[in-house]
Amino acid sequence: MGKTLFHHLLFICSPVGTKSPGLGICEWLLVVLSLLLLIVTFPISIWFCMKIVREYERAILFRFGRLLRGRPRGPGLFLFLPCLDTYHKIDLRLKTLEIPFYETITKDMASLEIDTICYYRMENATLVTTTLANHSKAIQLLVPTIAKRFLAQRSLTDILMERKSISQEIKVAVDAITCQWGIKVERTEIKDVRLPTELQESLAAQAEAQRQAKVRVIAAEGEKAASESLKVAAEVLSHTPAALQLRYLHMLQSLSAEKPSTFILPFPLDLMNPSSGDNMKSTGCNRSSDVASNPEAPKAKDSPML
Repeated sequence: MGKTLFHHLLFICSPVGTKSPGLGICEWLLVVLSLLLLIVTFPISIWFCMKIVREYERAILFRFGRLLRGRPRGPGLFLFLPCLDTYHKIDLRLKTLEIPFYETITKDMASLEIDTICYYRMENATLVTTTLANHSKAIQLLVPTIAKRFLAQRSLTDILMERKSISQEIKVAVDAITCQWGIKVERTEIKDVRLPTELQESLAAQAEAQRQAKVRVIAAEGEKAASESLKVAAEVLSHTPAALQLRYLHMLQSLSAEKPSTFILPFPLDLMNPSSGDNMKSTGCNRSSDVASNPEAPKAKDSPML
């Protein structure tokens, strides 16, 4: 077991196994001396040459400051030369970056403050290590720049109504750039939209005006329906005078039931209807003419009781 581990150490840590380009004579000499020292102090030195990488991590090895060829080490155990090699661990788990409020201007010249959240992970550990010094800072500056470019092409109403589609467009644009750095953007969301006070007041006034306009339209439609119903009821009552009298009595009963202390004096409907008065006059005239034409008509006898 010890012999197998020793051969594995020689293969991983030897210059042939690394194939580092451009090593000078002094560097080769240091590599050889380091290997000889490990062989001499083998049982003890092996504990200084082993490192463990977790499942969600990868280790990038550097020898004399140069990146060693091959894929990143991990997960599990890997060996390195403690005097000559250095390593850098990269976390591959999903990271969350909350970008603070930044100001932008919409297509209709409205000023907004946007709060964005970005979810990303390291896809290529080697490329991330050799390309970016601070990946979170780079994404924090990149997302607002691209978001301002997209929001400048949308109106305020579109931004408030189509957050999901705008967030997807921002995500695709950001991922197209970060993939060159070895970073995969999984999701980008617009968390909050903050409006200025003047704009909030104007939007509230506009919404209130729209609500009042709708109320007026509904009231007008109700008046129209009521007038049509009253017209139909008037036509029905005009053909049946008895129904008008019953309706009049029913209304009197309702008023007396709602306000018992109110004194109601019924008013004859005949006096309210001019046509009935004309009919009464015409009937009276007819009767007088009949009496004048028949003066000799026998008078009714008085009752025997009188």
